[in-house]
Amino acid sequence: MSLVLHEHDRTAETEKGLAQLTRKEFGILSYLAENVGKIIPAEEIYRNVWHAEPFDCHLVISVHIRHIREKIEKDPSRPEYIKVFWGKGYSCSSQPG
Repeated sequence: MSLVLHEHDRTAETEKGLAQLTRKEFGILSYLAENVGKIIPAEEIYRNVWHAEPFDCHLVISVHIRHIREKIEKDPSRPEYIKVFWGKGYSCSSQPG
């Protein structure tokens, strides 16, 4: 199953099931999903979700990414939907694998 986002109730549907996301989590996942396959730096994610200039935002983004993974990934320690590229950013795949 691919990643399906439902904006009206801020949920994400994967083969794991339906996950309720916070406003920021949904914003991050939506932004990554709009840019499938692209590596998005943490600063760009912050700018587009918080609508503010980022300042030392890497920890904030990584914590939110971890929470999203816990909700949508079958095995959050082996993510299939959201990948990290150390020193570069994050990328979303609409298909697991």
